Amino acid sequence: MNIKKLSILFSSALVALSGFGWGQKGHDTVAYIAECHLTPTAKAAIDSILNGKSMVYYANWADNACHTAPYAYTKTWHYKNVDENQTYEKAPKIKEGDIVTAINDMVAELRNPSSKEQEFLSLILTVHFLGDIHQPMHLGRATDRGGNRHNIKFFNSGTNLHSVWDSRLVESAHKWSYTEWQNNIDRATPEEELMIIENGTPDSWAKESHEIASRIYETTPEGTNVAYDYIADWTPTIEKQFLRGGLRLADLLNSIYDPEYVGKHGIK
Repeated sequence: MNIKKLSILFSSALVALSGFGWGQKGHDTVAYIAECHLTPTAKAAIDSILNGKSMVYYANWADNACHTAPYAYTKTWHYKNVDENQTYEKAPKIKEGDIVTAINDMVAELRNPSSKEQEFLSLILTVHFLGDIHQPMHLGRATDRGGNRHNIKFFNSGTNLHSVWDSRLVESAHKWSYTEWQNNIDRATPEEELMIIENGTPDSWAKESHEIASRIYETTPEGTNVAYDYIADWTPTIEKQFLRGGLRLADLLNSIYDPEYVGKHGIK
């Protein structure tokens, strides 16, 4: 499938079922933070691959595309489930792939592209999956489909844990655009940035998110009514995960598309 057809499918996919990642605001924020940290060399290469469009433009594409026939095979690539009685290491593998294997596969393709079309696809999937792997409920339990069947309330309105973490909590934390999110949370010192990105791998990021998901389950039993105190308690975690996702995405792409950057830190 050539890039022109991919772009047409992108446009039509926007009217498909809504996604199940961070929600649009979260994915846009992660992508924009990453864009702000690209080296000039990496940015030029990525602009060329995306035909001048921003990574933000494609940040939510994968959530819609997986509901279409050509990309249905990517549906399981958005998460990795770990049940309550399992350790991260002992969780069963999904034969169709999970978010950790997907990111590793996309990175391998970006480092050695088989075609322009595949590089384009791998890049926009990587942008999305770096958001997903930092959404804690994407490392939630298989028994409740990552919190989708974990019934709670949001200000007395019935919903589920995954939905709350996708977007409701984000929008309640701050009524910001994705640029305002970046401006307000992307303020780490160089030393703090290095702590976030050094020696990171998709596996370590997934484990980190799973640990957060475990705490979320502990503090949000079924029937919980999420209100102001819950929002205040968990907003710093949302801010931290957005920043981690954006900085790690930038580090990854810089290491691929800027030869002078390779070897500094991040996954190699």
